[in-house]
Amino acid sequence: MEQTLAILKPDCVRRGLIGEVIRRIEAAGFRIRAMKMVHLTKKEAEGFYAVHRGRPFFDELTTFMSSGPCVPMVLEKENAVADFRALIGATDPAEAAEGTIRREFAESKGQNIVHGSDSVENARIEINFFFPSIELVDRS
Repeated sequence: MEQTLAILKPDCVRRGLIGEVIRRIEAAGFRIRAMKMVHLTKKEAEGFYAVHRGRPFFDELTTFMSSGPCVPMVLEKENAVADFRALIGATDPAEAAEGTIRREFAESKGQNIVHGSDSVENARIEINFFFPSIELVDRS
């Protein structure tokens, strides 16, 4: 089974959409292996998104991600990374396919409801950022 990291971003939490987004994730066949609510500091957000340091959106992204609580989750299924990226849609909700989470709920490219790992390798790195292995629950 493949794993990916999802983060329900501060706009998702603020707008009361946690339950609806989780419902869609589970309906798409993902198993939740770990989940918690955290409030990242600016420094923690900068560490998580370090790969984007130097890009024009870095400060806006890390300020947003540290603006309120978010919900990181470890999701599992066959082809988890690709399937989750398809479920959430393009970063810009105006470009996301009909029926995707971002198309349905995101208000802008910068505040787009949810993060999803972009590769299996990055998923491992991102999962380790939020969850020590002891927090991953085997639900089989």
